[in-house]
Amino acid sequence: MFKSTITFAAETGCLKAKAVAKLNSTEMDFWRRSARISRKHKIRNTITKQKINITRSLLEDIKIRQLQGYGHVQRREETRLTREVMKWSPPGRRKRGRPKFTWVEGIRVLMGEKGLMEEDWNDRGYWRKKII
Repeated sequence: MFKSTITFAAETGCLKAKAVAKLNSTEMDFWRRSARISRKHKIRNTITKQKINITRSLLEDIKIRQLQGYGHVQRREETRLTREVMKWSPPGRRKRGRPKFTWVEGIRVLMGEKGLMEEDWNDRGYWRKKII
């Protein structure tokens, strides 16, 4: 229940540093509470995760779901609305200042971390094996 509640629709948003920090702290708070370990015990997070046998964090699950969703949309036909929306860019100029970090830029960073190239999503088995 905890995982599904926190990761609901998380694959559609950008992962910014502040959100990642909140996600990690919320996850560890949940694991500590479920193991009845207080912060006063001063037990490190890695030891708590080993004690509970946690293999993947919520952040890793969200990244996997983002890549799965991206591959799913890219394998669809060109005429589908989701493909058109992904290619769309708003007309006009952006506001001055630092450019916003977009979802597609985040996906490209994740693909670089996993060693994936742009057209790899065509081979569904290879794509799935690389992201998981």
